[in-house]
Amino acid sequence: MIILGIESTAHTFGVGIVRDKDPFILADVRANYVPKEGGIHPREASRFFATKAHEVIKQALEQARISINDIDAIAVALGPGLGPCLRVGATIARALASFFNKPLVPVNHSVAHVEIGLKLTGARDPVIVYLAGGNTMIIAFNDKRYRVFGETLDIALGNLIDVFAREVGLAPPYVRKGVHVVDECADKGSKLLDLPYIVKGQDVSFSGLLTAALKHYKTGKYRLEDICYTLREIAYSMVVEVSERALAHTSKNEVLLVGGVAASRRLQEKFKLMAKIYDASVHVVPPRYAVDNGVMIAWTGLLAYKHGVVIPVEKAVVRQRWRLDEVEIPWRS
Repeated sequence: MIILGIESTAHTFGVGIVRDKDPFILADVRANYVPKEGGIHPREASRFFATKAHEVIKQALEQARISINDIDAIAVALGPGLGPCLRVGATIARALASFFNKPLVPVNHSVAHVEIGLKLTGARDPVIVYLAGGNTMIIAFNDKRYRVFGETLDIALGNLIDVFAREVGLAPPYVRKGVHVVDECADKGSKLLDLPYIVKGQDVSFSGLLTAALKHYKTGKYRLEDICYTLREIAYSMVVEVSERALAHTSKNEVLLVGGVAASRRLQEKFKLMAKIYDASVHVVPPRYAVDNGVMIAWTGLLAYKHGVVIPVEKAVVRQRWRLDEVEIPWRS
């Protein structure tokens, strides 16, 4: 079975092609929208996707050395994400499915991050820590769904460090040689400043930390390196705290880190120290597949399609706020 997956939820238009035997990845092609300044402009990103989509799809088919006729189904991320960006991917997926008479498989972007992490790391039943630009969630599978054991009450961890980096002039680009600029800056700091640490039950809040860090920067009294160091240490520790309670509550012996922020070496160090207390193992999705990509959509689409999850073309509408815990997972027990 061969599935083509389309990802277009934010800054990446990605096309992945996978099959149900190893090596399972046949193609992985991406076009990344990089704003000249500021954050992602959804309409500009969507226009960029529209101009690059045909090239990316063509390159993916060439990379896989197959034709569209060899594809068994089209999988597409219908949410969560940025509306204009999602609509480009959905429109293209509907067109391909309709014109070539292929089944269409709806995929939740967040679920796809989890599934590619499980596939690539070999983790079996972990507490999943999903950390990205738009999501911060502590998750575990139970009774046919991924259940949320804690999440951000406002902005996501990835959004926190991206906005801070942009406001203080460290970015764009946000990542250099695989290291986020805030991590890079924090490695040069050593003094822990007075910034808020906000954990409410099993949830975290980052907006107050961001505001306070920017206020410290604007006073000019503190070294930027020390502000980055404090911001990073507090934010990461907050996530580790709520993850530790989820690990204790579920009695699981694995932790899986997924999403773009999972690439942080310092974050991984903190999780390994925490997991050691519980004799648990820590799994980290490889950096290339921690960020948005078409392979994770294709792989999740393959799992879903094998269990009869398809959608009529006319009902394949985008859902910007499609939560992970709303999705039934028939392929996992």
